[in-house]
Amino acid sequence: MDTGMRAEVAASWHRSAAAGVPADEVAAPITLDDGQLRSVRADHPLARVFPLLDDVLGQAARDCDAVMAVSDEAGQLLWVCGSGTALRRAESIGFVEGSNWDERLAGTNAPGLALRLDQPSSIVRGEHFRHAVRGWSCAAAPIHDPGSSQLLGVLDVTGGDEIVVPQTMALVRATVRLAETELARDRLVSRVPSPRSGRPCIRIEALGRNDALLSIDDDRGHTGHLRLSPRHSELVLLLASTPRGLSGDELSVLLYEDESGSSTLRAELNRLRHLLGDTFFGSRPYRLLTDVAGDWLAIEAHLAAGDVAGALRSFRGPLLPRSTAPGVVRLREVLTEQLRAAVMHAGQPDLMSAWTRSAWGADDYEMWMRQRDLLPPGSPLWALAQGQLARLDREFAH
Repeated sequence: MDTGMRAEVAASWHRSAAAGVPADEVAAPITLDDGQLRSVRADHPLARVFPLLDDVLGQAARDCDAVMAVSDEAGQLLWVCGSGTALRRAESIGFVEGSNWDERLAGTNAPGLALRLDQPSSIVRGEHFRHAVRGWSCAAAPIHDPGSSQLLGVLDVTGGDEIVVPQTMALVRATVRLAETELARDRLVSRVPSPRSGRPCIRIEALGRNDALLSIDDDRGHTGHLRLSPRHSELVLLLASTPRGLSGDELSVLLYEDESGSSTLRAELNRLRHLLGDTFFGSRPYRLLTDVAGDWLAIEAHLAAGDVAGALRSFRGPLLPRSTAPGVVRLREVLTEQLRAAVMHAGQPDLMSAWTRSAWGADDYEMWMRQRDLLPPGSPLWALAQGQLARLDREFAH
């Protein structure tokens, strides 16, 4: 063993040897057959956020000829994705779905060490215990249940030497934070909000959604959820953003692109009053008679407090993205531009990477350029940014 090895790696080598892991073993053991793998994946909490992980980090792995993997709390790889060539090379060392990379079974590696230490970990080439894995480098971070802090598994990216740079680990950690935020949001949606100041309360989710979701509590023991139609979503959003209330004429201007639809406004308001009831809905002016919380309002609060990372983690997408109501369009554009400007001003490549990895930021040329300029040329994220700028140059040229 190299006497210059990092202490945590040396300790992992000792544990691997004590567990009887053969250093010349080519592949990690398979502990889940196909049937078991499907069952474990379907029931695992991380199944809910895997599409997000794949969209953010999985695509980066493909672009960099690397592999992204998600393990459960036992070290079993539940999902493995990446470029075709990287996946074929990974198969040669048993880095496949169903294999187990607990360091007691597969020797020292980043996913196993992250599980053991419950903290982000990286392993470079010769630091691996098994000879067959020493051509690889990897960076991994644990994922926790946001409510109980229980360890759910590990997110890992594995590839060449360029993987283990600070920017890559920053991206892995940022992706984990996004996943944990999504899990927390699901937990919140499953509960109704708590009343404040002895008044009815309502929470509105409208980011990245075409129909708002309301969680309501009338402070008299009646709680529940309500999914609104697109038009009612627009009305509630406009009223929630104007606590003083709005007149019918004001609502008409904010809701309709021309006057042709204003004749239906009264009918829409009557239907909304019927849905919400007099506890929540008032008129003259039209207004919400409750304590109101909204996911877009939380973004504004994060930004006001200077918490750009928190705002970005909470941003699920543009506000009612398909709405063409002038008032909603203005709210959507202002919020998105405020967040974008804050990310740009923060000057942190991991925040910029999270922005450009989103559907709404993928074609943001200025953000890609700023991100590239802040990264060292040897970083895989630098190469990714350069490639995306070239793509946009080609597309803009046509």
